[in-house]
Amino acid sequence: MLDAASPPTDIAVDNLLEVNNIEVIYNHVILVLKGVSLNVPKGGITALLGGNGAGKTTTLKAISGLLASERGEVTKGSIKYRGEAIEHRDPAETVKKGVVQVMEGRHCFEHLTIEENLLTGAYTRSDGKAAIAADLEMVYEYFPRLRERRKSQAGYTSGGEQQMCAVGRALMSRPETILLDEPSMGLAPQLVEQIFEIVKTINEKEGVTFLLAEQNTNVALRYAHYGYILESGRVVMDGPAADLRENQDVKEFYLGMSDEGRKSFRDVRSYRRRKRWLS
Repeated sequence: MLDAASPPTDIAVDNLLEVNNIEVIYNHVILVLKGVSLNVPKGGITALLGGNGAGKTTTLKAISGLLASERGEVTKGSIKYRGEAIEHRDPAETVKKGVVQVMEGRHCFEHLTIEENLLTGAYTRSDGKAAIAADLEMVYEYFPRLRERRKSQAGYTSGGEQQMCAVGRALMSRPETILLDEPSMGLAPQLVEQIFEIVKTINEKEGVTFLLAEQNTNVALRYAHYGYILESGRVVMDGPAADLRENQDVKEFYLGMSDEGRKSFRDVRSYRRRKRWLS
């Protein structure tokens, strides 16, 4: 097992985001996160992995400041962006600092066109129409399908097109860091690969840092530099993505593979009771 909360070793450590031992409670009684710590280095792709209900989305909302809308709050620990505490910041202030969240389920404005949706991402900017137009063209270069559908109402486009729109809208805010929640949800495998390839390209060409929450461990670990695995609101394992891909616990439980080949669902399910980090 890899040590929890150890820094990445495959990219230079210059952490933009530091989450230190946070606890999150909903409705003053429901404890969801139980001492979560993680680092997101500048210029990297960091994956937050785990099953449904593990605490991935709550972690992202704690960072972006969206917990209050769901009667949630960070009650312990700290969240720092560029060394400055942001755990109790207004979400709009967090966006202005360069941190933008792409919500699970995409959440496009269905009655607006694709292009109108994209332009809403530039709402906080004050650098002029020419700069916004140039970034809109950049988004269309990354997502040619959006150019074709730019006059279509978002509610009548496919799930893949809406996911592209959501990521493109985030790009329009000129972010330094994107919090990307479940980008593969509801998409065909070919589209999932396409979305992750674009994320990789944006990371490399635009220098955007990504923290992505994802249930599809196999795909996420192929594109991320570093990964954290959450279970029941705790980080149970973390390490460089290449090491996690080869870790026997990860391969056997999260990827359904072992040295003997693919395991049956019954074998994987029973393995849950004997995972080393739960003993």
